[in-house]
Amino acid sequence: MLTKIWRDIDKGNLQPVYLIKGEEAYLADETLRKIKTALSQQEEAEMITYSLDETPVEDVLTEADTFPFFTEHKCIIAKNASFLKASDRDKEKVKHDLTKLEAYLKNPATFSVVVFIAPYEKLDERKKVTKWMKEYATLVEAVVPEERDLAIWLHARAKQLQTTITDDAIGLLMSMVGTNMLQLNLEIEKLGLYVGKEGIITEQVVQLLVAKTLEQDAFKMVDAYFEHDTETALTIYRDLILQKQEPIMLVGLLASTIRTMNQTYYLQTKGYTQHQIAKQLKIHPYRVKLMLEKRKRPSEEQLLRALYALANVDLALKTTGSNRERQLELFLLRQI
Repeated sequence: MLTKIWRDIDKGNLQPVYLIKGEEAYLADETLRKIKTALSQQEEAEMITYSLDETPVEDVLTEADTFPFFTEHKCIIAKNASFLKASDRDKEKVKHDLTKLEAYLKNPATFSVVVFIAPYEKLDERKKVTKWMKEYATLVEAVVPEERDLAIWLHARAKQLQTTITDDAIGLLMSMVGTNMLQLNLEIEKLGLYVGKEGIITEQVVQLLVAKTLEQDAFKMVDAYFEHDTETALTIYRDLILQKQEPIMLVGLLASTIRTMNQTYYLQTKGYTQHQIAKQLKIHPYRVKLMLEKRKRPSEEQLLRALYALANVDLALKTTGSNRERQLELFLLRQI
């Protein structure tokens, strides 16, 4: 649906009223950019922005009904359409005359494009104004796509940048950045610049250029610990301490990672697939993939012993005032 709306906008087939609903800022910004570009191709259109937290909707509509002075068309952006979501009307800063909005939606000006932005997960479907907007305005769903659709979009963005990206690189990128399209777009543009035209964005390139998260460092530390790679585990830990990370917080993060590993291996024995495990545990599929691909997995006994040891470290950190960094360091030095 969104693709069709964007295609129509790119062709210059603009609608008089749009409602952009949802929390995905990239899709909202891209829709606005396309509308502005489409208007600018015809002429230098007048652009006006309001916040409905500060301006009554009837003032916005008066502007929309007023002929532009120097151009044939104008674009009016009305942000924060909070009257579309469930709220306490007594606490609203601005009172809106919604009957005028209904009248405008039924008979919009031909020379204006009005874009209402409702950056909320849900609208109040019980309200008449929400029903009017859905009936008369063109609805743009700015919601985070499914991971499969995000992967398709990342392949398409790489192609636009005249590069290619591997599936493994996409998996790693999304596990590091998450599903925020704005951030993903910034990262893939950076990666595209690094590899250049006709270049290939691989896992190694993503690891090199994308900032690591605490969760990833914890996973690598646990991985090194169970593989008896003490040097790597201590190096990661000391780097985190230099970054002013608290040992007690790191203990909790390591324990959470080990519990996730234990649950992943248990669910696999019950016949769950990689994606089913990810959905059940609410973690990224790429992270599950890395755990399932390990050749030398720790046994359930080793995982539980490590959790028990971390519980002792946690207790020591809460009862000992000095040399706190040393407690977790000793845990990493001991072999399970």
